[in-house]
Amino acid sequence: MILFFGAVAGASAAVLRQPLWAGGLMAGAILAWFNFRWLREGMNALAEASQAQAGVARSRVPIGAYFRVLFRYALIAVTVYVIFEVLKFPLASMVVGLCALGPAAISASVYEIARPATVRK
Repeated sequence: MILFFGAVAGASAAVLRQPLWAGGLMAGAILAWFNFRWLREGMNALAEASQAQAGVARSRVPIGAYFRVLFRYALIAVTVYVIFEVLKFPLASMVVGLCALGPAAISASVYEIARPATVRK
């Protein structure tokens, strides 16, 4: 859904003949998707490590889990800076593209509420 909303926003900007804004919106949406994915993977790794080591006095968490959870914002900031400097996309367009997570989360929530209740395993 994040990429869908980013594509819609980018296509709208392209129709309005704003190619730099279209690129920035798409780049921001892609970064938002990576951000969400890294957060989910990092949290899943932490949860699995905690469940696997439930009886151990000193648990060990994979380094990759820390990397995904703690450094994802730094990676996004560096990527936004490089895109801003190299491709000359407006910074505001990338920030708005990063906000694609909001409408995606709202639409996914509305879908979950509106669909008929099913038995979940």
